[in-house]
Amino acid sequence: MSLWKLLQVSSAIRSIARSASYLGKVKYDYDLVVLGGGSAGLACAKEAVDNGARVLCFDYVKPTPVGTKWGLGGTCVNVGCIPKKLMHQASLLGEAVHEAVAYGWNVNDQNIKPDWQKLVKSVQNHIKSVNWVTRVDLRDKKVEYVNSMGAFVDPHTIEYSVKGGPKQQATAEYVVVAVGGRPRYPPILGATEFGITSDDIFSYDREPGRTLVVGAGYVGLECACFLKGLGYDPTVMVRSIVLRGFDRQMSELLEAMMSERGVQFLHTTIPSSVERQGDGRLLVKYRNTTTEKEDSDVFDTVLWAIGRKGLIEDLNLPAAGVETKNDKIVVDSKEATNVPHIFAVGDIIHGRPELSPVAILSGRLLARRLFAGSKQLMDYADVATTVFTPLEYSCVGMSEEMAIQTHGPDNIEVFHGYYKPTEFFIPRKSVRHCYLKAVAEITGDQKILGLHYIGPVAGEVIQGFAAALKSGLTVKTLLNTVGIHPTTAEEFTRLSITKRSGRDPTPASCCS
Repeated sequence: MSLWKLLQVSSAIRSIARSASYLGKVKYDYDLVVLGGGSAGLACAKEAVDNGARVLCFDYVKPTPVGTKWGLGGTCVNVGCIPKKLMHQASLLGEAVHEAVAYGWNVNDQNIKPDWQKLVKSVQNHIKSVNWVTRVDLRDKKVEYVNSMGAFVDPHTIEYSVKGGPKQQATAEYVVVAVGGRPRYPPILGATEFGITSDDIFSYDREPGRTLVVGAGYVGLECACFLKGLGYDPTVMVRSIVLRGFDRQMSELLEAMMSERGVQFLHTTIPSSVERQGDGRLLVKYRNTTTEKEDSDVFDTVLWAIGRKGLIEDLNLPAAGVETKNDKIVVDSKEATNVPHIFAVGDIIHGRPELSPVAILSGRLLARRLFAGSKQLMDYADVATTVFTPLEYSCVGMSEEMAIQTHGPDNIEVFHGYYKPTEFFIPRKSVRHCYLKAVAEITGDQKILGLHYIGPVAGEVIQGFAAALKSGLTVKTLLNTVGIHPTTAEEFTRLSITKRSGRDPTPASCCS
């Protein structure tokens, strides 16, 4: 019997077993209702169906203040990871065109510029194709889908209406909340009327022009960098520090790299108001919180990137008795809320990484625990992540500061080094900020606690090292690994200089 047939039989057996278990129990319309059709919700719904459950999934997107809306798939597909990576790639191609001349290509690079409308159309066409494939996938897997906002009536009952029609109700044995979050707006004059967010920029119908990006988290920095790479003029307004929560040395290097490429920063500054002028441009007034000096400037676009809020306001959680903290849902190690049969996964839960791969895996594991008898819990430790700036920053594990705080400065060794990507030499690209480090225990084989890398294709480099770190990677093993030459990833196998030694971490040669 083929593997596919075995899986089908196994699923059917589980479904029959679940049906039998209803005898003598309360009968619900569904085994599982999922609120939210993003990465976490869809992964949970599809896995539950694969394990014999009857599943209903709700998803609805409220338009942004400027009217942007999108299809099924959540933040990642529509207004997050996917369009961001495509815009990032577009900006890198702009660099590559100029580099091609140095490599002997006959390219007239004097008048090369992108077509914003064409780029946006291409990105949106891809997103719509993913929306369609997602709908078809739900249909094929027999996940019932309703394009509506679902809200609790009681702990087992969800109320909804379709396209303004009459209110309907559905009951479920289990409910999973996976509604995610949306960008925040500052409470100042003109913020929602004249500003946009990452929810809008990837489908923006006009060129951004001179853009003020308010916020210096990874979303703000990524947007500023692809705008700069596409030929626009971004300024980043920083309230406190760049990339809060990341390794400080790496964050400062990333900021220096951006500054070298022409991105401007307004430090310790917060906006006061946004007004539209007679010529259509935006007058932004702001205040430096260090000097208390007030100032203003004019921009074509203002993009808010000051964090995200959980979408709990429309769920009527009090009717179900679900505990929240700020605008997120509180869960335990099993993603369970304080109401035993109500769970939450993805960006809506409090205190967990807001990353699509985390949401997907946690959703799948939850479904397996509910419907397949699994005991495996989501491991939220040592999750790798990447900031998609021109030189990308990727990391996994502890920052240097966290390692020192946890283990003490005398128990930590930091191996570090600058490096020179081979492909940078001919076009004479700056290698000033190509840097990596391994944060390790100082004793024994020196277990590695964190890996950090700034350079080309950082996410591709760190992904494999992330698996090694979770498997107990040590400095001894790393330095006994033969690198693939010439690559930038091999630089981790060449780390021999420690910060404690005080030696110069700049390489003299690439091949010795």
